[in-house]
Amino acid sequence: MSDATNTVATVTATAPATPAASRVPGEAPAAPGRRVRITVRVLQILLAVFFAVPSASPKLVGHSSAAESFDRIGFGDWFMYLVGGLELAGAIALLVPVLSGAAALALGALMAGAFVTQLMAFDGENAATPLVLLVPLAAIAWSRRHHNAELVALVRRRPSR
Repeated sequence: MSDATNTVATVTATAPATPAASRVPGEAPAAPGRRVRITVRVLQILLAVFFAVPSASPKLVGHSSAAESFDRIGFGDWFMYLVGGLELAGAIALLVPVLSGAAALALGALMAGAFVTQLMAFDGENAATPLVLLVPLAAIAWSRRHHNAELVALVRRRPSR
């Protein structure tokens, strides 16, 4: 073997992994770094607390401010309790690793609906709040997207008899 061939073989063997932009389609993405995982986890916890306490709680206890808002929308108390229940379920699911990606997507859809409702029923009074919440929810949904495949596999798995 010539020296040129040995040099090429050595350089090829020690070359760093390909960046994500040049990754082969269908290849599994590289695991996120430690800082990214910690940042996303902190976001999940903060959003879970927000959706559980100041957002879902007033709806679930029937606080007068929440009831007035849902009356103004044109739906009764049932819709207020439904939205509060969905927010609380989403908050809890954000903390469960296998559910976190799906929960972020579901809460994002809920926030999209809240944005439209704010524009239509409240003349855009608090329309920025759902949009602000969509940004970290989208980041969580994107970074936890690999959990969606795990969730589908769990749902499809048949119990052994």
